[in-house]
Amino acid sequence: MTETKLDRGIIFLLRILVGWTFLYAGSWQILQNYSAAGFLNHVVTFHDFFAHFAAPAVLPYTDFLMKWGHLLIGLSLVFGFMIRVSGPFGILLMITYYFAHMDWPYIENHLNFFVDFHLVYAVVIVYLVAHHAGHVWGLDGMVERLSLVAHNQVLKPLFH
Repeated sequence: MTETKLDRGIIFLLRILVGWTFLYAGSWQILQNYSAAGFLNHVVTFHDFFAHFAAPAVLPYTDFLMKWGHLLIGLSLVFGFMIRVSGPFGILLMITYYFAHMDWPYIENHLNFFVDFHLVYAVVIVYLVAHHAGHVWGLDGMVERLSLVAHNQVLKPLFH
């Protein structure tokens, strides 16, 4: 598929915008020592599933993975580095939040009927992964050309 300058510009802009959203969320959660317990204990849909992650023995791991996951996904998207690795984790996180906010058929409140921003972010990340967003003014394109990666069958799929 041939990409125009406009296509590349939109891919870059979406990558930066979604990346910033994750990066800011992770930074804020780390700096404020945020805990997911309140959120997880008030989930409406699949409450028993989500409440498990708020159990005292599990919560420190949940908090660590959530905070640093947001931060690392954000860094990956902003810098265009290892999008094929971080993308699926970002999608999983957004789909998890989507279902956590669901009060069928509404998502979070009556203004969101079936769809909310978590689902939109997940679809945008799918688009970014499918269109090799890390190659559009990102580090994936540069790293892929390095001889260490170009001739290594294990590393090559991470950046292509």
